[in-house]
Amino acid sequence: MKMAAKPLNKPKKTRSAAGKRRTAAHGRADESGRFYYKGNRQKQMRAFVYTVKLGTLTRAAEALFLSQPTVSLQLQALERELGVSLLERRRRRINLTDAGEALYELARPLVEGWENLDRDFHAKVKGMQGGRLTIAAGTSTIQYLLPDLVRRYRERFPEVQLQLANVTGKDGLALLRADEADFAVGSMLDVPNDIAWAPVHHYDPMLIMPPDHPLAAKATITLQDLSPYGLILPPQRLSTYRLVDLVFQQQQVPYRVAIEVGGWDVIKEYVAMGLGISIVTGICITEADRGRLAVRNMKQYFPQRSYGVVMRKGKFLSPEARAFIDLVKPGMLTHRDYDESGHSER
Repeated sequence: MKMAAKPLNKPKKTRSAAGKRRTAAHGRADESGRFYYKGNRQKQMRAFVYTVKLGTLTRAAEALFLSQPTVSLQLQALERELGVSLLERRRRRINLTDAGEALYELARPLVEGWENLDRDFHAKVKGMQGGRLTIAAGTSTIQYLLPDLVRRYRERFPEVQLQLANVTGKDGLALLRADEADFAVGSMLDVPNDIAWAPVHHYDPMLIMPPDHPLAAKATITLQDLSPYGLILPPQRLSTYRLVDLVFQQQQVPYRVAIEVGGWDVIKEYVAMGLGISIVTGICITEADRGRLAVRNMKQYFPQRSYGVVMRKGKFLSPEARAFIDLVKPGMLTHRDYDESGHSER
């Protein structure tokens, strides 16, 4: 009697090593999409704050050394978790929703504090020993506005290495955008979108002339009265020249520039020598000047010049920088204006 042959057991299918790797890779990718960004709130908040500060996903990605899709995924994950829309994505700009505005107010100081944690810690421990502060400013600002502030700052923080970069307006903005200066102090006529401007001091425009000049005997001086006399002005590239030219052009009053020369002290000296008259900003008029020059306020024709703090929007300010700005105007940094986002003019 023949025994029925038992069916052979089919061998179990085993996955190849390559298949296991594909499955594992797929699992990690799926997990990444669902859990990685959700589980890393700090990175999400950094991506959100940097995007708001810098205005675009591209700039935020560059600043964070990430790809743009990665930043976008972090933002999407944050919105999903919170259940609200935080950003309105437009063609060139990203704007905050009301919910985004509320979150930014909460998240910005947290991210900024985290970014500066090491530096702030060492500053607290060492009392800002050995820190560095670079301020961009023009000659008139360095000469007339900053001396008292620098003296007070040095008394409080003698170990901070302070550098005053003597530059014109355009060069100062270039330093800010390149992060080669912490902030600038000076006057501005045109404020780019990526720059925050906080005016603090305001000065009237002044006509200066020799005491024996014919105009010095007049009780009231009009713009037309200046027309016959040669003006001594800073170079055309500087804002003072542009401002004086603009006023004369708008009022359709002819004028003549006798000398172009840089530096308020040089201009005042040339005026005292009788080489011409000038329109200067009140910041440069000292008591000694009033003793050797005839000075008349011309605010009815020329606008005031404002001097204050200039910062790049989105700039994380060091403790050294914050301490100096607090001397310029206490409480300035409690307002949001200085670090709202702005598209770079680079």
